[in-house]
Amino acid sequence: MRSISGIRRLGLIGGTFNPIHLGHLRSAEEVADAFELERVIFIISATPPHKGRDGIIDVEDRYRMVRRAVEKNPRFSASDLEIKRGGKSYTVDTLRYFRNRLGKAADIYFILGLDAFREITTWREYREIFGLAHFIVTDRPFEHDKQPKMTLPPELAALFHGGKGYCEHESGMRLYFHDITALDISATTIRSLMGQNKSIRYLVPDAIRRYIEQKGLYR
Repeated sequence: MRSISGIRRLGLIGGTFNPIHLGHLRSAEEVADAFELERVIFIISATPPHKGRDGIIDVEDRYRMVRRAVEKNPRFSASDLEIKRGGKSYTVDTLRYFRNRLGKAADIYFILGLDAFREITTWREYREIFGLAHFIVTDRPFEHDKQPKMTLPPELAALFHGGKGYCEHESGMRLYFHDITALDISATTIRSLMGQNKSIRYLVPDAIRRYIEQKGLYR
């Protein structure tokens, strides 16, 4: 990961990236443009607490693929923070790390999809994480309620109040709902195609396709 010293608008995307695909990359690009982010860091989850191990390949392969996928975009980088930390990968620990690194003056934006957001009350210390960063929940157009307050899980509703185009946490951090281009690409589909010995061209960057094929992954 390149130095983040001096960064004032940082985006973070966590995930297993099993594998990373064009949907991940396009979503990050659109969010970076919309929120004027200086850097977007892809954080590879070593041991995701909400997923079983079945079908998840070795974390080093996933990390290498993410690095290859982002290396030509000057705004993107990959982080092995959660790999080095070991144990289960908890978002609250990662957000605390970046908040401590950048201080209170920096704007940190944690980017996640609507499906993940709907499960956020099962995350470790979920009440604490909203005081550490702004949250951007991405979704395809017309697939969510346009009133953000109504989209909040009941456990969170009391912690936020409505703003113009966002909800504001009691800490002052904001929660945004942001539409992205509707690319119907999933890691599950890619793994299934590989298992059937079918092409994944145009679903992942060419460098990732070659890596998967050369290593015989997802067979």
